[in-house]
Amino acid sequence: MNTHLDGNVLGGTLGEIFAVDITSAVGQCASCGTSEAMGEALVYTDAPGLVARCRTCGEVVLRVNRTGGRTWLDMRGISCLELHTPGE
Repeated sequence: MNTHLDGNVLGGTLGEIFAVDITSAVGQCASCGTSEAMGEALVYTDAPGLVARCRTCGEVVLRVNRTGGRTWLDMRGISCLELHTPGE
């Protein structure tokens, strides 16, 4: 028997995860497979929002756009993100 809850159960865990320093998190590029700290990405600020590209292949790994009290986060270019969570 499969038991499930709604997405609200993610609130606590994801709230803890997104409260860490993202620049030290290691992201794996979905295009070339390179794993690097997000602080090593090439970030362009002359687009709407911020666009981070893989230093190895140049593909977009992350987009962030903030406007009107909202934030859009597009991480489809990252196949995996390893975060260091304090206290674990």
